[in-house]
Amino acid sequence: MFANQHKVSLVLLPLALSLAILGGCKNKADTAADPTKKNPDIAATSTGGAGDIKIDGSSTVFPISEAIAESFGKANAGKKVPVGTSGTGGGFKKFCRGETDISNASRPILQKEIDECKAKGIDYLEIPIAYDALTVVVNPANTWAATMKIADLKKMWEPAAQAKVMKWKDVNPAYPDAKMTLFGAGKSSGTFDYFTEAINGKAKESRTDYTATEDDNVTVKGVSGDKNALGYFGYSYYEANKTKLKAVGIDSGKGAVLPAIETVKNGTYSPLSRPLFIYVSSKSLEKPGVKEFVDYYMAQVPKVSADTKYIPLPEAAYAKINEKVKAKKLGTVFGGKEAIGMKIDEILAKEAK
Repeated sequence: MFANQHKVSLVLLPLALSLAILGGCKNKADTAADPTKKNPDIAATSTGGAGDIKIDGSSTVFPISEAIAESFGKANAGKKVPVGTSGTGGGFKKFCRGETDISNASRPILQKEIDECKAKGIDYLEIPIAYDALTVVVNPANTWAATMKIADLKKMWEPAAQAKVMKWKDVNPAYPDAKMTLFGAGKSSGTFDYFTEAINGKAKESRTDYTATEDDNVTVKGVSGDKNALGYFGYSYYEANKTKLKAVGIDSGKGAVLPAIETVKNGTYSPLSRPLFIYVSSKSLEKPGVKEFVDYYMAQVPKVSADTKYIPLPEAAYAKINEKVKAKKLGTVFGGKEAIGMKIDEILAKEAK
């Protein structure tokens, strides 16, 4: 009987291996089909193994870094480059403890994080990689909030709104008498920091009775499934799901403007246009593998940022940034503060100093 069992096992083993391989291929194919779909296997191994290049941080920057990491792995005999999504704040915590080589960020490093890095002896390069249009989205069936004023968004999201501004009509009497469902970034997210400062006037000041998440796909699912829902996240996630969602035109006092590549480039989509960054540890940059990856990243990022529906910087800007990387210019040019409403040319002027 045991001999027969052994023969059956030998027959079934190739079949099991084939199914495992096919299953793995399906997972990679699913991820590649949607550049904003997080790969749980990658995100779960954000600290990586020995010799790995370790990246963590912003979920907004994730699609860019993940795409480049996968391309780099294919070009370098399958070298692993795990990319985590702890949020900008969560990523900086790991980065300033020396646990990661590169930190994705959807805002500049803040003073508290500068101090934490300094205390641990972590020096870094600040590298702008692209621009984003932080996008407010509603359900396609929403016919009343095609455009919104900054004041209306503040009334909806400020701390004083908690348990008080619960229905759409509470924001604007012309809106329906229907309960709002809100989705937004978690507290460790750079998107949360930027949105709250741009809309409410102070970073991290927000109502808390909403669905907060570091996974932007949760917001996509929530808003697309509820006529009375509203959420916010990076432009890439809207572009990848625009058949399920509707972008809200933002009126900052000069008429409503929709998020788009051209409105970000010309500065009219304000104040929700923002720069995206990677921060690279100077100690890590001394490792040949990390240096090779950063060079590869900068060569690929103009195309990849466009492919993942972000806004590439001007070609001349990338040339200047590469000079900065080559010269190992350390530190931040933002003084530990946000870059609210800064146009692309203003950001680049600061970086050039």
